[in-house]
Formats: sequence, C-alpha cells, structure tokens
Amino acid sequence: MKRITSVISIILIAGIMFSGCKKSTDTPPVTAKASVPNSFIWNTMHDNYLWTADVPALSNPSYATAANLDAYLNTFSDPSVLFKSLVYFLPDSIDKWSFIEDNSKNISDWIAGISETNGYAMLPVGYGTSKSVFGLVLYVFKGSPAEKAGVKRGDIFVKVNDQLVNESNYLSLLYNTLTSKLSYATIVNRTIIPDSRTVTITAVNMQENPIFMDTVFTFNNQKIGYLVYNGFNSEFDLKLNDVIQKFKDANIGQMVLDLRYNGGGSVQTSSYLASMIYGTDNTQLFAKAQYNQAVQAAIMKQNAQYLNLNFTNTILSTSTTQPATINTLNLKKIYIIVSDNTASASELLINGLRPYVTVKMVGINTVGKYVGSVTLTDTANPSDTWAMQPIVVKFANSVGYTDFVHGLTPDIVAFEDFAGLLPFGDPNEPLLKAVLNDMQGGAVTSQTLKSTQMGLRKITTSRTFKPHAKDMYINPDIFKGLKIKHITK
Repeated sequence: MKRITSVISIILIAGIMFSGCKKSTDTPPVTAKASVPNSFIWNTMHDNYLWTADVPALSNPSYATAANLDAYLNTFSDPSVLFKSLVYFLPDSIDKWSFIEDNSKNISDWIAGISETNGYAMLPVGYGTSKSVFGLVLYVFKGSPAEKAGVKRGDIFVKVNDQLVNESNYLSLLYNTLTSKLSYATIVNRTIIPDSRTVTITAVNMQENPIFMDTVFTFNNQKIGYLVYNGFNSEFDLKLNDVIQKFKDANIGQMVLDLRYNGGGSVQTSSYLASMIYGTDNTQLFAKAQYNQAVQAAIMKQNAQYLNLNFTNTILSTSTTQPATINTLNLKKIYIIVSDNTASASELLINGLRPYVTVKMVGINTVGKYVGSVTLTDTANPSDTWAMQPIVVKFANSVGYTDFVHGLTPDIVAFEDFAGLLPFGDPNEPLLKAVLNDMQGGAVTSQTLKSTQMGLRKITTSRTFKPHAKDMYINPDIFKGLKIKHITK
C-alpha cells in the first residue's frame, strides 16, 4: 500500500512538473505588424524630420525593437493622427507648417500651383462692433472665372450665397464654396453699405501664374522695373527669366519687387531669382542648409557641398532639354515690398541677398519662416497613397543669419489701406508710394488710413489666403542614397 501511495505521489509530482514546464514554454503573443502607412510615416519622420531629437515618440530608443514600435504604431487607426502626434508642438509653437495628405496628387498639384479655385485671393476683414466680416479681393488670377466675371482687386463682398458673412462662417463661405453668389458692398462715409450688385462664380481646376504684373515705368528721370510676384513656382522659371531680360533690355535704373502676397515655394527658384537680381557667380554662397543631426552627418560624409546653395548661371527646367542661361541685372540695390503674408522662399531671397545687395524692405514685418519642407512618398509601396510635407531643413545666409522667428523687419514701415485698395502699379498705392518717395529722397511719412479710422481688422488663420501658402520646399533627391544613422538618447 505504501508502495502504491509512493507511485501515485511520484505520478502527481511529475504531472505537476510537466504541467509547469509546458506552461513556461508557451509562445508569447505576437505583436501585429503595423500598417504600411503608419510604418512609412514613423520611419520617414524619424529619419528626415528636422526636430526628430525633440519629439519623444521619434527619439524613443525602445522603438529600435520592431515589436515595440509596432505596438506603439498600432495604437493609431488614422495615419493623419499619428503624423500630427509626431509634429513638434503643432500648431502653436515651433512647427506650424508640416502637413500630410492621403492622396499624393494633392501635394504635387499644390507645388504646381494647381487648385480648384474661383480665381481670387480673398482676405476676411472684420468691421463694426458686431462680428461682421466682409471678403476683400486682394488680387484676381489671370484667366480665372473671377476675372471673366469682372471681379477686381479691392472689391468687397458681404454675402455669399445670400448668407451674411461673419466670424463664425467666413471660412466655409469664403474658402469652401465651389459655386458662389457674391453680393457686393461699397464704403460710403466710412460705412459698409451693401448694394444690389451680385456675381456668380463656379470654381475650376486651374494653375495660377505667379507673375502677376511686370512693367517698366519712368519716375524721377529713371526707368523702374516693377514686378508683382506671388509664388516661387518652378514651372514659371523660364518666364520669370524673360521678365528679367525685359527689364534688362529697358535698361532699368532701379527695381521694385512686390512680394506682399508671396508666401514662398521652391527653394531652387528663390536662388534663381537671386541670381537674376544680383549675379551669376556660382562660387558665391546664397544660402546654407542645416538638417537634423543624422541627415547632416550623412550629407557631410557623402558630399558637404550639398549643404550649400550658391548663386547660379543656369536654370534647370523640365520643359527644356538644355539648361537656360540666367539673365541677370547685376543690381547693387533693390526695393522689396513685403507684408505679413511674405514668407519662406520670399524671406530666403531677402536674407540671401542682404550680404551682397542693399535691400530696402517696405511694408510690415514678414512671417518669420526660415525652414523648408520636402515631399516624401512611400516609393517602396506604390499602393500607399499617403504623402507628407514635413519640415526637414532650415536655412541661413552666407554670414550665418537665421532663426528670425519674428520675421524680417522692414526699413520703411507702410500699410495697405483695406478700405480702398488701389491697383498694383498705381503711384498712389500706399506701399509703392512709400518706395517712390524714398527713391526721390523725400521723407516717408506715416499715412492716415481710412481702414484704421473705420476700425477695420484683418482676420488671419491658417486657412487665410490659400492652403499651405507659407511653405517652401526642396528637391527630394537630396535624400537619395543617404545612409542615415540616428544616435538615440
């Protein structure tokens, strides 16, 4: 009996031991692989984003383990939410510009200046003691539905589709309405008076020509070249070069470059325009790029010259098989009209010219955007249509000046009068008038603006003007072949 009991005890103990051993060898649950868009977004931001080291989710050393990274990425069902979580202090501190699209065509169209538009740049302006708003037309695109309908700079609209515009609805009415019935108003004795005029416009897909106006006029016994340029769009580089040749042929004595509505665009185009203005010595530095630590090190190892953006004597254009020779004015001085819509590639141009040219800025402080973005798509997975435009680089001029977070300060302060915009090129238009007064050596006195007397207030948001209007971008080829190695904290 004792022997039977011992055998039973041994069997029970063995069973318990076997059961314990079997439990300890169970395979732990496998972490599901992250979605293709989420993996693309995190890995691309981790490698290229300018502020990778400052974003905990991008610099976390535990994410070097695939399972840990997948577990983190799987907490995001919406790739756009993941992207926003990786942007450095969006939207109120550092990075107010990086963005993502679920269709890469949206970004390529934006870069080409193509959009579904009624064909005008509209500014919302508040008036009165209530929250009333009117839409003020700043300029009208050439060949657009608005131009064909007779809309012009300075027009005021107080209703859209029979709805009064106010601070609660102006975004949807002024910017998101494809077919718009616009009801006019006029200013009489400093009062907004609606009238019976209306115009109906239907949006179309079109490309905006950024060369809004170029003309030569005589003032103070010299010829002045005046260019209103609204965006650094590389598809118009050759036409821009033609304008400079026109100024050169006219033997202009001075040039006025109007960038008041130019939010930026191509970094390369900015260097082209700088060369057209100053000169084509390609050994002189226009701007110097700075990337995150890992990208910077990879570029330094591959070719440190990739960090330099020099003046140039040729234009590389997709529309021609051979590079085009840059036409240059070799100016020693230029007047540039600016505003709080002047940003990125416009500021790059001004900052890059300053060590070489006397740049007289007229207007108000610029935006203060010295950083650039790049278009990044998932080339390894063609079915993944997501595309990003993250900030990846900042620029300094040849003497190292950068980080102008509060914008570039004008030499001559002057304001637009929203109660009565005059046509571009009109010598009485306040900003051009300030330029002309300075050209002839007169004192530029402050002007009494009707808009100030009326208490008109400009309403600005990220959607004011055009989406992503204040961005500038570089060629994504800079990242090809780079072996990026991050040092995790």
